[in-house]
Amino acid sequence: MRRLLAILIPGLLLLTACGGSPAAPEPTSQSAGDVSKLDSLKVSDNGDKKAPGVDFAKPLTVTEPTIKVVVEGSGASIKAGQIAEMVYIAVDGTDGKTLEDTYEAGVQPLPVNDELKTGSPILYNAIVGAKIGSHVAFADPGNATGTGAASTQLVVFKLVGAKDAPKVLDKPEGETVTPPAGLPTVKVNDKGIPEISVEGVSAPTQLIAQDLIKGSGPEVTASNTLTVNYVGVNLVGGVKFDSSFDRGQPASFPLTGVIKGWTQGLTGKTVGSRVLLVIPKDLAYGEAGQGEAKGDLVFVVDILGAK
Repeated sequence: MRRLLAILIPGLLLLTACGGSPAAPEPTSQSAGDVSKLDSLKVSDNGDKKAPGVDFAKPLTVTEPTIKVVVEGSGASIKAGQIAEMVYIAVDGTDGKTLEDTYEAGVQPLPVNDELKTGSPILYNAIVGAKIGSHVAFADPGNATGTGAASTQLVVFKLVGAKDAPKVLDKPEGETVTPPAGLPTVKVNDKGIPEISVEGVSAPTQLIAQDLIKGSGPEVTASNTLTVNYVGVNLVGGVKFDSSFDRGQPASFPLTGVIKGWTQGLTGKTVGSRVLLVIPKDLAYGEAGQGEAKGDLVFVVDILGAK
């Protein structure tokens, strides 16, 4: 799905969203586009492990993105804010040749959230209200071929399940931990924001990742996308250079896309934790630094959610 649907549905961000605000569920799935062109489509269900038979009058051509439920399932309706679980097969509309088949790879999760609603409203409106077990057909006009003709691409999803999106906390929740002596000290001000003091702290010889609050949520993996609140200061001088608290909202990012000190220090921690990171410069931004972040760095990170 990440490969083909990123082409068919520009701007759609799959597998990285973090819940969002659930919208009111639609009573039924909504079709859109040139739906009469899908009247000839027949789908033969072969279970959740083997791609269905897909037959249609060829060539299939649509002039706009088109979607509809072609086989209605018997399960519960998928709600806005949930994570839809699906498998799919994609074929060429000209000759029916298979372009991609995810049935052997297994279930693909798709957050049905505000990000999907903005990136692909027709897909969002088709999935919200659709029943588990349904087959949903999505046809896209495609790109021009070498001959100048457009080749429609057809994707048939099977909705095999749905689950609630992981909860994103408002603040850290868990057991308070007393850190060992010699580390930067952290106090919470009257607005609930952590403040870091680095007075008397020596330069670190290795990464330090110390729980201040031990959360009881799921364990973080290096491949997760996290939702966090954080504040960062330079170890030398204690000057604050960044804070999501100051911006008034948490930040979300994949752990693979941050400095090594964050990736290594937060992997294995748990959702709900408040973590003190003392990061040597070689695991941060190196000798040159980045902006006001220079040398060894200190962060307090509240892990509010992980996907």
